[in-house]
Amino acid sequence: QVQLVESGGGLVQAGGSLRLSCAASGRTFSAYNMGWFRQAPGKVREFVAFITWSGGNSSYAASVKGRFTMSRDNAKNTVYLQMKSLTPEDTAVYYCAASAVHRTDPKYYTYWGQGTQVTVSS
Repeated sequence: QVQLVESGGGLVQAGGSLRLSCAASGRTFSAYNMGWFRQAPGKVREFVAFITWSGGNSSYAASVKGRFTMSRDNAKNTVYLQMKSLTPEDTAVYYCAASAVHRTDPKYYTYWGQGTQVTVSS
C-alpha cells in the first residue's frame, strides 16, 4: 500500500516556474515507477512525465519535454516535477501516481494522490 500526497501547486504567471512534490508513505515506494498526470476542466487525464523506480530513466509528454523535469529521492520517499516556462495551457490539476510497470497509460497506475491545482495566468 502506498499513499501519495502532492503539494506545490499554485498560481503563477506565464513564463514562470513551479516545483511540485509528491510525498509517499509506505515501505515499498522505491519499488514503484512513478508518473505525473494532469487533468484540465472538461478534458481527460493526460500523461505528463514518468520515472522508473531507480530514477535511471524518465520520459515526458511532447507538450512538456524540455520544460518539465521529473526526479525522485527514494531516501525521502518523494518525487518532484520541476516545471518552467509555464503557459496557460499547463493549467490543470496535477496528480502523481505509482505503477508496478513501465507504462504511461493511467490505467496501469495503482495508487493516486488527491491532486494539486496549477493555474497559469496569461
